[in-house]
Amino acid sequence: MTLEYQFDQLCNKHRSKSHTTQANRRSMLKLFAQQLAKNGYDTRNMSPSDLKGRHVNKLLEQWRKDGVSTATIKNRMAVVRFWAEKVGNSGAVKDNATYKIDRRIYVTNENKSVSLHDLDLSKIDENIAQSLRLQDAFGLRREESMKFQPEYALDGQTIENAKYIRLKDSWTKGGRPRTIPISNENQRQELRKAYAQAVKNGGSMIPKEKSYKAHKSNFEAVTHGLGVGQTHGLRHGYAQTRYLELMGFPCPAVGGSRSLTSEEIAKDKEIRMLISEELGHSRINITSVYLGSWSKK
Repeated sequence: MTLEYQFDQLCNKHRSKSHTTQANRRSMLKLFAQQLAKNGYDTRNMSPSDLKGRHVNKLLEQWRKDGVSTATIKNRMAVVRFWAEKVGNSGAVKDNATYKIDRRIYVTNENKSVSLHDLDLSKIDENIAQSLRLQDAFGLRREESMKFQPEYALDGQTIENAKYIRLKDSWTKGGRPRTIPISNENQRQELRKAYAQAVKNGGSMIPKEKSYKAHKSNFEAVTHGLGVGQTHGLRHGYAQTRYLELMGFPCPAVGGSRSLTSEEIAKDKEIRMLISEELGHSRINITSVYLGSWSKK
């Protein structure tokens, strides 16, 4: 059996995380098998358990030769680690620092947020429009906003009294479920609209007659036409609004300029960690991309 076929079987056996993550993982492993074959390895007679450090090094060498971006290399390394873990050889893959994979986050204090006030949603598909409003109100990723199911998200609460929404692992990046607090009336209003829309669709923001893949393709075409790309700017806007709400003054990316007291420095750190978790990130420093940095002049 070829390595490519056995990778496919490995993915069938270990179906963890979201459907999108599984599909990406399968696609990357297929690519790895092809690249190893092109570099002289006999993948027709190689199994996933044959993974060694030299294979990882060869893949990295190929990616760098091809000019693959650091972000993409990081994503690919996560799949290599999945491979190593599932065959019981995690030691074959070192941490990113050992491979000199850049971990720097570039902070410019540039405001990259997108406001719904600047967009005309009246002429687009209502499912897409409502997903965009959910992204704006709760800082959801695109996939999360499309798969959003109000009934599940409310976790038995009524919209009027709900204190949070919950996101299912199959909606989220990395398969990490999370909760997001409800802190303003706009969020409740968007939940009411989403609930009504979901009833028409049979549960989520995806039309009954469409698959996720087909709806995503339409979603991308519409948002491209609106000039908001992958809609990440809406998450920036959410993070910035939450910072102002919790901190009491604007973040650096919105033009905030001040010297923080020792108490404010401590509070800033606490709030950034909270916002990071609400956005579905596990590292506090990622919030500097959304909020900017007080140390950046």
